[in-house]
Amino acid sequence: MIKVKNIEKSFGSNHVLKNISVTYKPGECSLIIGASGSGKTVLLKSLVGLHEPDSGEIWYENTLFTILNNKEKKEIRKQIGMLFQGSALFDFATVEENVRFPMDFFTDWSDEEKLDRVNFCLKRVNLRDVNSLYPNELSGGMQKRVGIARAIALNPKYLFCDEPNSGLDPQTSILIDQLIREITQEYNITTVINTHDMNSVMEIGDKLCFIYKGALVWEGTKDDVLKTDHAELNEFIFASNMARKVKESAGLL
Repeated sequence: MIKVKNIEKSFGSNHVLKNISVTYKPGECSLIIGASGSGKTVLLKSLVGLHEPDSGEIWYENTLFTILNNKEKKEIRKQIGMLFQGSALFDFATVEENVRFPMDFFTDWSDEEKLDRVNFCLKRVNLRDVNSLYPNELSGGMQKRVGIARAIALNPKYLFCDEPNSGLDPQTSILIDQLIREITQEYNITTVINTHDMNSVMEIGDKLCFIYKGALVWEGTKDDVLKTDHAELNEFIFASNMARKVKESAGLL
């Protein structure tokens, strides 16, 4: 479980995060949604320690993450998997080397143990016989799956995904969403996803947090979002034809 309490973050005169408090639970896909520039990426980066909040608290279970030094934060980061926008694979490294990277950085496992784990993770994301390939030899969807394999390499308790469907076609996006949800439930991971993709919201949105101009203004589920009368949230979701069609079919428009 992750608890966020009264987080504030500014960059100069730009007040980006405004008194945000939220709880993320194991086994759930929690989505941070909002327009570009709303602050959702800054919130995600603050959760993993890439940004330091100006004030407030971030708790991982019973550990106050925001007061830890770098060495202490590294212990928490061993329990964190991260899927970056665009996959962020190392172009110069093979698939096997990419997935192995967190193990090289955080563990003293033997080469045999690392290879076993690499193969397990690749099999889990439905990739076989790709160990020796390079990222530029893979499709966009395959690159995302390699990114997920790397993210779960250390069997994390927490998984953070930044726009996991960016650049993917709709069918592949659905497959990635389903894979993230399966892994979240299978391993009881606390999963937090930053997205503006309403298809993801409707597919896997166990918990939704709507960020508007730096403030958390609405929380609910994918079912709640269909019934909301929140003006700014409705304006955001109506930008998606898919969301509009779902509401129409449910008789809510």
